[in-house]
Amino acid sequence: MSKSLYITSAHARAGKAVVALGVMELLARQVARIGIFRPIVAQDATPDAMVELLIDRYGIDMRPEEAYALTYAQAADYFEAGNAERVIEIAVERFSALKPRFDFIVVIGTDYTGPTASTELELNAQLAANLGAPVISVINGFGKGLDAITASIGHKRHLLAEHDCSLVATIVNRVKPEWADEFRTALQEREGSAEPIFVLREVPILSALTVQEVADGLGGEIIVGGGESLQREVDKYVAGSGHVPMVLRTLKPGVLLVCAGDRDDLAVACAAVASIPDWPSPSGLVLTLGERPDPLVLQLLESSKLPTILVPDDTWETLHTLDRLRGEIHAGSRRKIAGAIGEFATNVDTELLSSRIALSKAVAVTPLMFQTSLTEKARTNRRHIVLPEGMDDRILRAADELLHGEIVQITLLGDPEEVRGKAARIGADISGAEIMNPATSPLRGEFAQLYQELRSKKGMTLEVALDRMQDPSYFGTMLVHTGRADGMVSGAAHTTAETIRPALEIIKTVPGTSLVSSTFLMCLPDRVLAFADCAVNPDPTAEQLAEIAASTADTAVAFGIEPRVAMLSYSTGQSGTGADVDKVRTATQLVSQSRPDLPLAGPIQYDAAVDAEVGAAKMPGNPVAGHATVLVFPDLNAGNTAYKAVQRSANAVAIGPILQGLRKPVNDLSRGCTVPDIVNTVAITALQAQTVAQAVSA
Repeated sequence: MSKSLYITSAHARAGKAVVALGVMELLARQVARIGIFRPIVAQDATPDAMVELLIDRYGIDMRPEEAYALTYAQAADYFEAGNAERVIEIAVERFSALKPRFDFIVVIGTDYTGPTASTELELNAQLAANLGAPVISVINGFGKGLDAITASIGHKRHLLAEHDCSLVATIVNRVKPEWADEFRTALQEREGSAEPIFVLREVPILSALTVQEVADGLGGEIIVGGGESLQREVDKYVAGSGHVPMVLRTLKPGVLLVCAGDRDDLAVACAAVASIPDWPSPSGLVLTLGERPDPLVLQLLESSKLPTILVPDDTWETLHTLDRLRGEIHAGSRRKIAGAIGEFATNVDTELLSSRIALSKAVAVTPLMFQTSLTEKARTNRRHIVLPEGMDDRILRAADELLHGEIVQITLLGDPEEVRGKAARIGADISGAEIMNPATSPLRGEFAQLYQELRSKKGMTLEVALDRMQDPSYFGTMLVHTGRADGMVSGAAHTTAETIRPALEIIKTVPGTSLVSSTFLMCLPDRVLAFADCAVNPDPTAEQLAEIAASTADTAVAFGIEPRVAMLSYSTGQSGTGADVDKVRTATQLVSQSRPDLPLAGPIQYDAAVDAEVGAAKMPGNPVAGHATVLVFPDLNAGNTAYKAVQRSANAVAIGPILQGLRKPVNDLSRGCTVPDIVNTVAITALQAQTVAQAVSA
């Protein structure tokens, strides 16, 4: 029997999407199969934005059309015919058909944009009661004072009680940031309610239009731009009715210029501004009257990559239409999604909410559950991560997402003006990041002297040390070494050697460990395994294999995986002989002596390590056989081949490589990494830093 939760608001634009994302993120850490359901959506022809968003982000196994019961038009027909009960019946029928497929279903109420707005509040209460779903009530606090919010809470609570709905929590959303703390305290004291009341702040980017939404809302044709550039937020729009010098003063980040299509002078000015390296770029350009620019002007716009939209209406009508459009959170809006989840996680007691929903701990761990838990654990105890490659587009976009998600604090390395200019041109908001230039930083001299001392036995001179501290990898590593940052992530534009070498020279390995190794966290459909070493050491000795096993077990613990260590070979137990299996046998003995706390099996074949039936047959009585979570491969050839085979054949998510064995965390990216890869790696580094901090405090 699946559980469910109904998210409903009392007014339009209360921000149910923010609450839905926050709740889904919470559920994704604890529930394997999550479904979504909307009793009523706007229309069949246009996919519901919230349905698309949640299916895309959480990989929900359902088609969009399965996620709703009726459209507003269909519901209105039943209401006009005096058959409102049929609306409830159809919703219950469609909902009941979904229940066998999911462990938990999130139901998202109506949007108060249909023809039955006056009855929607009661309709949502009736739907929640008939679906048997407890309720989270969302109150729109935008522009409202405390008394008005209190009245809305009381009215909604009374109505839900009349329909015997169970109220899990009330969330007041879109409150002015400067009022949030005061309202939070006052509402809890004034209400004295049985359900908890949480207050979320108004986050402007969440309701801002994106360039893509502008194009869709205006029915325009995108003649320049695509991909990430269309996700830029529009803070304001300006009518291009003046001369070029006057309009130039308005072209700032977040500005959308709207002008007649025959104003080639303004189009050229926009292209020029978007092409200047250190000049902040506007969000986009809208050309009205259906007038295509001159081919040469269009070529300039294309070279500038400034999103440009062609619309048929005149400028006045276009501005009037823009005024009516409202921004939503769509599947491609990574910054908005991060901002919504960060705001929810920061201001809602998710442990209390979990207990109110009565969530039980899942036995299986899916890839989605594991990945969402990474960012949440990082967010609960934010660490400071340095990213040396401050001029890389992917790094800047990842920094934007990490900052809006309130996952970590960030320092970017590079010339501040150049980094900010690059971020503005690609539409990345890095205003919350610290930016340092190694070449001009006052820390350079201090770091050079410290580096010379660390490398004095190698003949290091102060002159060479000063030169080396201009290198972002060395400077970033020194920030970590001196405690000014908790960890570093690099490699988007540098080799693995360029990332690891400074760490080995400055941070060094933990006591008792002689080498840096790597782990991949392999997220299988029902569990997470740690594979080592699949990226760093080509042919480790028995002693090194033992170190790798111990390091990987510690890494597993840091990520909530109970370590059961399997030392892999082509032979199980005493059945085989030869130099390769003898090496693994020796390594197993060394691990047993140095870490008697670790459940251990070895030498053992892969199938005996992970399959309970095979493990019981080949190594009876061993608690690790068939249940291993840490798999240590005899060499890089075997490890790298195995992780890629499992990744592709078992449709597993491979997170890594995670470097281990260093005193403080430094992690390496692939030069082909994506923005999600960077976000995951930074979250992993933050968790490693938390473990280091805990060890120091202990």
